Amino acid sequence: MRISGTIEANTAVDPKYADQAWEKLEHAIHQMYNHNDSCLNFEELYRSAYNMVLHEFGEKLYSGLVTTMTAHLKNISKSIEDAQGGLFLEELDRKWNDHNKALQKIGDFLNYMDRTFVQSTHKTPVLELGLILWRDNVIYSSKIRTRLRDTLLELVLRERTGKVIDRGLMRNIIKMLMDLGSSVYQGEFERPFLEASAEFYRGKSQKFVECCDCDEYLKEAERCLDEEMERVTHYLDATSKAKITNVVEKEMIADRMLALVHMETSGLVSMLRDDKYEDLGRMYNLFGQVPDGLSTVRDRMTSHIREIGKQSVTDPERSKDPVQFVQWLLDEKDKYDKIISSAFDSNQTFRNALNSSFEYFINLNARSPEFISLFVDDKLGNGLEGVGEEDVEVILDKVMMLFRYLQEKDAFEKYYGQHLAERLLSGKTVSAYAERSLMAKLKTERGCQFNSKLEGMLADTEISQDTTQGLSGSQ
Repeated sequence: MRISGTIEANTAVDPKYADQAWEKLEHAIHQMYNHNDSCLNFEELYRSAYNMVLHEFGEKLYSGLVTTMTAHLKNISKSIEDAQGGLFLEELDRKWNDHNKALQKIGDFLNYMDRTFVQSTHKTPVLELGLILWRDNVIYSSKIRTRLRDTLLELVLRERTGKVIDRGLMRNIIKMLMDLGSSVYQGEFERPFLEASAEFYRGKSQKFVECCDCDEYLKEAERCLDEEMERVTHYLDATSKAKITNVVEKEMIADRMLALVHMETSGLVSMLRDDKYEDLGRMYNLFGQVPDGLSTVRDRMTSHIREIGKQSVTDPERSKDPVQFVQWLLDEKDKYDKIISSAFDSNQTFRNALNSSFEYFINLNARSPEFISLFVDDKLGNGLEGVGEEDVEVILDKVMMLFRYLQEKDAFEKYYGQHLAERLLSGKTVSAYAERSLMAKLKTERGCQFNSKLEGMLADTEISQDTTQGLSGSQ
């Protein structure tokens, strides 16, 4: 298909044709950059460029384009350099938009050159060429490059310290850097941004860890992370999200973990002691984002539970009341079960640590098997009177939980047998259902090791009671 106004490839052309055609195209490019292109005939421009390529003047056309665009961009660079104060980024943004509009129009009438000459000679396509020339002549200009970086970092700092900035303008400039290539964005902004951020949050964390309680510090760390996510949403490139998150987490959490956990009056132990579920949950969530964070929390929790457990079970005063001794164990287990489920996301490793801690300190007192049996004796003797079967099961399950922690399970079984016999002989058992239920649980737990004589003892008692009731009824 022949384009109207074009010259056939085998037709001789005036030697001056290429110069005249290029002069026309060069003038058009000037007009586009000067916002004076409304009177241009783009069909005629396309024909001129087409003919130049067709008659092997593609190199003249391409090199002329590079020279002309470069000259314009140097003038643009000077205009941006002269912009003062806050007008600097505005001028950069305005000139970038102008360049893109001109570049699109240039690309349209040089489309044939792009599809033929550029491809065959492996040169850079027009639109990509325009970005490269903008990068080299504007962004990499000695008077713009450092100034641009410093201006962007200063605006981020202003926002971090509570000032209001033009986020829309920031977004435009950041997008421009990304349009020029991820390496440009990273080199001219992201890397220095992350370095400045690390320095900022390092100083902030030092200040806050010295003057704030742990809960206040964690709230501030959470707020800082939220603010950085806002920046990603409003003007940073999405690829920076994980990187800036890592910076904040390292400086605010990872490097301060031990100091925070061990704060004397407000650290983890204080939170555990006072059941501060919200603060504990915040610590769990924040520490969970950094290496060894959860293990730091878990280890401190474990050492605390073992410490208070050891103090309690080896306290001679507490051993004077076996029922209260066991009730304290159950209350503490309930307390930490609730903390783990409410604040620590029911983390199984925390539950394992809790179970290990209880097993450790329960067995520090050689009388624990006896005390647990006495607790059972108290409950089954009269403590469960009026209690429904569901609540009975809850209490018995808790007893079985403590039983599993015991290393001397045979000792418990011995005491349990003695106390069961006393209850049965004295007729003080309050619930045959509870007696049978606990015995069934013990049998399931112990299997073949379970003393079947206990079952026989309970069965004989029930038969005796039935016989007695039968005789009484026949009189």
